[in-house]
Amino acid sequence: MKKAMQMIKLNNGIECPEIGIGTYMLNPGDAENSVREALKTGYRMIDTANAYVNERACGRGIRESGADRKELFISTKLWPTEYSNPDAVDETLARLGLDYADLLYIHQPAGNWLAGYRLLEKAYREGKAKSIGVSNFEGRYIGELMRKWEIVPQFIQVEAHPYFTQKELRSLIGKYGIRIMSWYPLGHGDGKLMDEPVFAELAAKYSKSSAQIILRWHIQMGFAVIPGSRNVDHIRENFNIFDFQLTEDEMSRIARLDRGERYYHRTEEQLAQFAAWHPVYET
Repeated sequence: MKKAMQMIKLNNGIECPEIGIGTYMLNPGDAENSVREALKTGYRMIDTANAYVNERACGRGIRESGADRKELFISTKLWPTEYSNPDAVDETLARLGLDYADLLYIHQPAGNWLAGYRLLEKAYREGKAKSIGVSNFEGRYIGELMRKWEIVPQFIQVEAHPYFTQKELRSLIGKYGIRIMSWYPLGHGDGKLMDEPVFAELAAKYSKSSAQIILRWHIQMGFAVIPGSRNVDHIRENFNIFDFQLTEDEMSRIARLDRGERYYHRTEEQLAQFAAWHPVYET
C-alpha cells in the first residue's frame, strides 16, 4: 500500500517531516552538497549542530537548492560552551543564514545545561525557535529537566534503532507528547543489524534494501529519523521509503530484535570534556 510522507504533529501544534538529512561527521563541503541534493530529492528537514562545524555550509546548501524556506524544517543544536552565551541563538542563526530555526536543541546534558535550556525557552517565546528539544538527555538528566522546564520540549534526540528502541524513555515522555528523533538509526552502519534475517526477508518482499526497511520501521514507530550520508545515491535511496508499509506482524517481528544494545556509551568524563571543548566555527 502506497503511503506518502506525512508530517508528524508536535505537542505545540506545529508539524515536522518524518525524515530528514543528518549532517553529523560531514565536513563543510560534503554537508553543503548533501543538503543541496537532499532538498532537490524531496527532503524538507535538515539537522545540524554547532559542534558539527557545518552550519554555514548547511545554510549554503539550503540557498543553493532553491527550496522555499517556508516548506523547510531546520534543526540545530547549541553546544555546552554556548549555554551561558546570551547571543548563542542569534550567532547560530547567523551562521545558518536564517531568521529562525524550526527546532533548536541543547546538545548535551553538560556544563550549565539549565542555562542552555533557558536560552531555548527564550528563543521559543521570541519566535526565533518554532520548537525546542534536548539531545542525549536520558536517565537522571531527563528526570531533572522535567522538574525544571518552563516550556515542555517538542523533541528529544537520542540513539534509537531496532536493537535499542528506547522503551523506558518512550514510556517516560509519552504523556507529554514529546517526540523522539533517532540518531544512529541504522545502528551506525553495523553489519550485524543490517544482516538480520528479518530485514533480508522484508527487503526481498518489498524490493527494498535492509536500510530502507529499517528507516520505514522508524517512521512507523512514530520517530522522526535523520540518516546522514555524503553519498547522493544513498541519500536518494534513504528517501525512497514511502511506497510500502510494514504490517503489524512485521513490526512485531522487528520489535523482538530489541536487546537494549547501544552503540554509543557516554561517560561522565566525556560530559566534562564537552563542557570545556569549544567548536572552531567555519568562517
